[in-house]
Amino acid sequence: MGASAAHAAGVVAGTQIANTATATYDSGAASVSIQSNTVTVRVDELLNVAVTSLSANPTAAAAGTTVLTYRVTNTGNGPEAFDLGADPAISGNGFDPGVQSIAYDTNGNGVYDAGTDVILATGAPTAALAPDTSLTVFVLTTLPGSATDGQTGQVRLSATAKTGSGTPGTVFSGQGDGGGDAVVGTSTALDDALATEIARLATVNLTKSATILDPYGTQQPVPGAVVTYSLLATVSGAGAAGNLNVTDAIPAGTTYQPGTLTLDGAPLSDSTDGDAGQASPAGIAVGIGTLAGGSAKTVAFKVRIN
Repeated sequence: MGASAAHAAGVVAGTQIANTATATYDSGAASVSIQSNTVTVRVDELLNVAVTSLSANPTAAAAGTTVLTYRVTNTGNGPEAFDLGADPAISGNGFDPGVQSIAYDTNGNGVYDAGTDVILATGAPTAALAPDTSLTVFVLTTLPGSATDGQTGQVRLSATAKTGSGTPGTVFSGQGDGGGDAVVGTSTALDDALATEIARLATVNLTKSATILDPYGTQQPVPGAVVTYSLLATVSGAGAAGNLNVTDAIPAGTTYQPGTLTLDGAPLSDSTDGDAGQASPAGIAVGIGTLAGGSAKTVAFKVRIN
């Protein structure tokens, strides 16, 4: 399950620690050696856990799924499963991320792989982690519709020992590995960590302008004059606008002038082919694709007034 060693737990639960004492003495001319009875102590299971965030701080969140990454480490001394919980309702959040699911790393690469990494069923614990091993855990989130560019939201991942938790020293009789007791350690058998995401969103502004050239070399909108329409798409925000498309209908009373469609001054063919644009007597369409915040693209075309 992508577990790795942590080296913190101590003697493994269930270990039998046996000890026999020896005494030697002189009795007359003889030297005598005797042994005590053997005392055996079975090591109880210590319930401890540590949770840390492995995500960049903060993690950029946009449309689709955002993955927050954590490490859950069994710092106890016996194999233990853990109940996981993801809480997005954190005081001070600009927005509360939507929690889709919790998954764990099955191939050990530290990156969430959809279809490979296992999604935990609601309420199901992890498999038992050996002492001193860690599990990489992913919390899959989405942005709420109310989020605005630059806002942040936190998600708290908690891990609780399946055997139980409580104040340090709490004993769960007979529930330790190897048949002994389970004893809550200094972590209270419960730990959590926060990971932060920041909304990286984009807003598109589309501005349309027109210039006119009439048959007389002036700028009067008379029949026969050519109107050049310019459509300026400007993206603001820290994110990117994906699948950006610009369309415009040919106005009534005008005729599209073939071969005049351009993107940032570069000509586009009117037909539906390999380039970004297409045009017809009905209208024009240009597929710009993904445009980062702070960028702009200009679509232009010409019509003649009938």
